[in-house]
Amino acid sequence: MIRICTSLAAQGYDVTLVGRKLSTSLPLKQKTFKQKRLSCFSTKGILFYAEYNLRLFFWLLFQKADCICAIDLDTILPCLFASSLKGTKRVYDAHELFCEMKEVVTRPSRYKIWKKIERFAVPKFKFGYTVCMPIAEEFKKMYSVNYEVVRNVPFKRENNQAVITDQLPPTIFFLYQGAVNEGRSFETLIPAMKNVDAPLFIYGDGNFIEQTKSLIKENELADKVILKGKLQPEELKHITSQAFAGVTLFENNGLSNYYSLANRFFDYIQAGVPQVCVNYPSYRQINKEYDVALLIPDTSEKSIAEGMNLLLHDVVLYKRLKSNCIKAAEQLNWQQEEKTLINFYKNLFG
Repeated sequence: MIRICTSLAAQGYDVTLVGRKLSTSLPLKQKTFKQKRLSCFSTKGILFYAEYNLRLFFWLLFQKADCICAIDLDTILPCLFASSLKGTKRVYDAHELFCEMKEVVTRPSRYKIWKKIERFAVPKFKFGYTVCMPIAEEFKKMYSVNYEVVRNVPFKRENNQAVITDQLPPTIFFLYQGAVNEGRSFETLIPAMKNVDAPLFIYGDGNFIEQTKSLIKENELADKVILKGKLQPEELKHITSQAFAGVTLFENNGLSNYYSLANRFFDYIQAGVPQVCVNYPSYRQINKEYDVALLIPDTSEKSIAEGMNLLLHDVVLYKRLKSNCIKAAEQLNWQQEEKTLINFYKNLFG
């Protein structure tokens, strides 16, 4: 969202990014766009969603706006109702197939509620974009909407030519960065680390963090799997570039995961860092063109450990992937991708 808002602000749009404030929220840094955090008494569950949606609706209702953009399904209703009452344009930015996420699709009652919201609201958003073509095709098939594809790629680094040698980085560690949420294969990734010849650093927080702590304790991996917490984006970029390799894993328990195209996949590429990645359609398509990741067939403990150890011990493979990451970073960056976003809003506003 920082990338999207920054690009639109640079084009002269007056942009406000709205979110919620948590007790663990990091301080906001000054940006070229406005930022607003809404405070809620509830922090999780149906009470939180009800409270946040109400607060967001009334806040939007009293703001001047030419367009309201809903980010994922959990903000779509207040954006729909506010834009309808105000007579403004509306856009849907779908980062995933929300109803197909593990925490939704595996809970029938929760799935039923969110699916009703999706069926009601998404067809009313004629304009929108999502992160990859498979998800765009699903929306077209389900709701006859033609959404653009704007991938979540990072800004190109000013100095992107990392040194490529036969030597491994001085400190060898695998990196997981991003939300520590359900469906990210921590149940198999953490026990797999017992058979991997390097530590794993996890940077992030999320709805699976307590279970992750328990898994680390149960597998007696406190010295090998290290929870590093959340960092500001600039700090995380520096850490990413120091990693030996990244990890991009999703359980195949819903179309959202199967069709995913995670931010971290591109963040590793931009940092010149190879990665172990599950062999799903979007990753397979990009890897076929750029050869930047070691794709593994599934997220079993065996496959994960074998993939990570292969990267550790096959120097020729590692060098090739690292070199290809640096080349791919010249194309897979926000300076290239933002052109689609800018054209989208130019067409929207005529």
